[in-house]
Amino acid sequence: MNDTTLSVSSLEAQPGTKARGTLQADLGTLTADIPLTLVNGSRPGPRVVITAGVHGGEFTPIDAVVRLADALDPREVHGQVIICPVANPPAVYQGRLNISPVDGVNLNRVFPGDLAGGPTERLAAWLFAHLVDGADVYIDLHCGGIDQVLSDFVGYRLTGDPDLDKATAELAGSFGIEDVILGLKADGGNSHAAAARRGISAVLVEVGSLGQRDEPTALRRVDGLLTALRHLGVLDQNGSAPAPIREWVWSAGVTAEATGLWYPEFSFDADVIGEVAEGDLLGRIVDPADGTEHTVHAPAGGRVFYGMHGLTVAPGAELAALAVPWDPATAPSPDTLRTPGAGHGSDEAAPRP
Repeated sequence: MNDTTLSVSSLEAQPGTKARGTLQADLGTLTADIPLTLVNGSRPGPRVVITAGVHGGEFTPIDAVVRLADALDPREVHGQVIICPVANPPAVYQGRLNISPVDGVNLNRVFPGDLAGGPTERLAAWLFAHLVDGADVYIDLHCGGIDQVLSDFVGYRLTGDPDLDKATAELAGSFGIEDVILGLKADGGNSHAAAARRGISAVLVEVGSLGQRDEPTALRRVDGLLTALRHLGVLDQNGSAPAPIREWVWSAGVTAEATGLWYPEFSFDADVIGEVAEGDLLGRIVDPADGTEHTVHAPAGGRVFYGMHGLTVAPGAELAALAVPWDPATAPSPDTLRTPGAGHGSDEAAPRP
């Protein structure tokens, strides 16, 4: 039997119980109310932290984890599950984009944060100190935002620790999502990269496009989370076999070098956004004042896993991210690529040339 109280600051759940509440994070010049559900199982097991709402405009992940929190029965849980449906309240409630309206900072670029930094850096530090640190497993849920088409994938980072990398690879393959993309190094300010550097098995799960919310997608995400929790031993196995996966590695990321109107050449079909070869035309950025065109070409070949759907772009905006099938024998060295996580758009930003 589990006899450990699950505590996050002043919120507590006794063994075999569920607790819900809101904790206040001090961000220096303001505070943020962070909603949490603590599920303390009746039996021992791992501690799993699940977050959504790191970005604004990503609605389905929030919907899914709220449904998951409702569905979990602590009497059936081995271990502890901490669910945070809105990790970044300013961006979720006051904004609709990846950056916070408070300070213009992308939370998923500054983990593990800085308690002496700006508001978003302090929020990242609060989330790590109160939720992520001490976890055995960390799952961060995202989707394509309101200006982004995206093909579903799970992402994780290689750390060089064979046991940790093996456990995380198996976790990544447990969600029922066919495509798994590896980051070749655990650097940068992404949440799952920062967690991996601390020895936590951490994944990014991206499902859905354009910030759209719909019940079938939310329920599909709940099913994937339940499958992953069964894989981790948090819930009893149901005898189902893992779904086959395809492994990829980022080959290139493309960012805007001009301000203007973006006209992509690749498909907006999120199931298969498109395949491109090195040098192919990805799209055009048109100056609305005089019609001057800036053409954008693929710096490498690969499949487009996410792309900019919005019309207006500025320098640094991520336009597309490309990946190629993973082959350890022929994969590029991590030192030849800019590590994922340096851009301003998706949560697993691809290497930028």
